[in-house]
Amino acid sequence: MARYTGPVCKLCRREGIKLYLKGERCYTDKCALEKRPYPPGQHGRRRTKLTQYAVQLRAKQAMKRMYGVLERQFKRYFMEAQRRKGVTGDYLVQIVESRLDNVVFRLGFATSRRQARQLVNHGHFMVNGRKVDIPSYRLRPGDVVEVRPKSRDIEPIKRAAELARERTPYSWLEVDYDELRGTFLRYPERDEIDLPVDVQAIVELYSK
Repeated sequence: MARYTGPVCKLCRREGIKLYLKGERCYTDKCALEKRPYPPGQHGRRRTKLTQYAVQLRAKQAMKRMYGVLERQFKRYFMEAQRRKGVTGDYLVQIVESRLDNVVFRLGFATSRRQARQLVNHGHFMVNGRKVDIPSYRLRPGDVVEVRPKSRDIEPIKRAAELARERTPYSWLEVDYDELRGTFLRYPERDEIDLPVDVQAIVELYSK
């Protein structure tokens, strides 16, 4: 499966927002966007007025890159959200937020979604007592995510959990850092998520 393997800090600079792809580094002054808050490349400093289509495209690209989802899968998520009764954008956010790799990141067992995806791929997590190594696995309310007993001493997980203890947990999740276990209580509401992306612009783009 295709996957971007280039410098992830360039993606943040391209979108002009922090996508939190580099873990701890994103929260420090070493963040590339803090040092060079303009797009990469020879003409990155040029000021250009974006068209409506360009604004919509940038919003879509930013959200895809933030959650580590490729175009075909992201389009499927949108089509699923569109079929539901209600606000399409809100359902789209709920779908990507219920992915296992995202929940592992939100629980604080990884410092970035990229790291969470790798840890899930390597089989370090269980859902409801069964090993799951599919990052796109969708959780349902009540599902319990925990680190496998053999993986509890892995340094990236221990380090991430130590940092997460200092943060306020998300209201739609319940977490026990001593047991390295968390519960997906419910789907989050749109206003509970600090998402620096105009989701409505994505809906308008796909609805054309």
